[in-house]
Amino acid sequence: MGWLGLDGRSALVFGAGGLGAACARGLAHTGARVVVVDVDETRLKALREDPGSANAEIRTLVADVTTPESCDEAVAAAARLLGGLDVLIHAVGTNDRRPVLDTPDAVWEQILTLNLSSAFWIGRAAGRIMREAGQGRMVFFSSVSSKLAHRHHAPYAATKGGLDQLVKVMAREWADGGVTVNAVAPGYTETELTRAYLDKPGMREELVGLVPAGRLGTPEDVVGAALFLASERASFVTGQVLYVDGGRTLV
Repeated sequence: MGWLGLDGRSALVFGAGGLGAACARGLAHTGARVVVVDVDETRLKALREDPGSANAEIRTLVADVTTPESCDEAVAAAARLLGGLDVLIHAVGTNDRRPVLDTPDAVWEQILTLNLSSAFWIGRAAGRIMREAGQGRMVFFSSVSSKLAHRHHAPYAATKGGLDQLVKVMAREWADGGVTVNAVAPGYTETELTRAYLDKPGMREELVGLVPAGRLGTPEDVVGAALFLASERASFVTGQVLYVDGGRTLV
């Protein structure tokens, strides 16, 4: 995987769940030096002990990302550990599926903070470092929900639509400083976030029926897209949302 030009690069991944863990392992296997941040030490421990992380240079930090101060501190701490910051991947998010009329303000605020505000705070902190260095790659995880009007997804969809626009503005403002900012938008993917939903009677079959590829995605399906956007090969790609959805957004 040396053609990606990631060997020896310093990479920071926020989120040790399915997508974040898969990207961390993928980055490490390219030769990148990786720090993974998550609020849950249990998830970080699972990542460190995963056989897929064997022989990979992955260090971990426990941090909350629900305040601007904690995001600033986490980015700064990771940059110190890495001796700089070449790559940022934001794979943090949550969902709470219920109708708009049944969605309390507390749920709206929780999802908005974790999915969108954390992206703004983390991106801003990393942007300062990368702009000063004159180079950097940022990849944020969006969703097909930013484009499709799924029922019972109002806060989640709103945050992903906002994230897409945030990515474009960051990309526009930082392009002349050698920093690219892009998003990967997975379709229906089997992760910790979706497991309980997919286990509902008939739900898996219903969603598979909506995907032209005839199956659900896996975290590994999105790694290639994220690695490409994080690599030197994508130096002229910025402000884009890359759908990794088995064709879901085509129908």
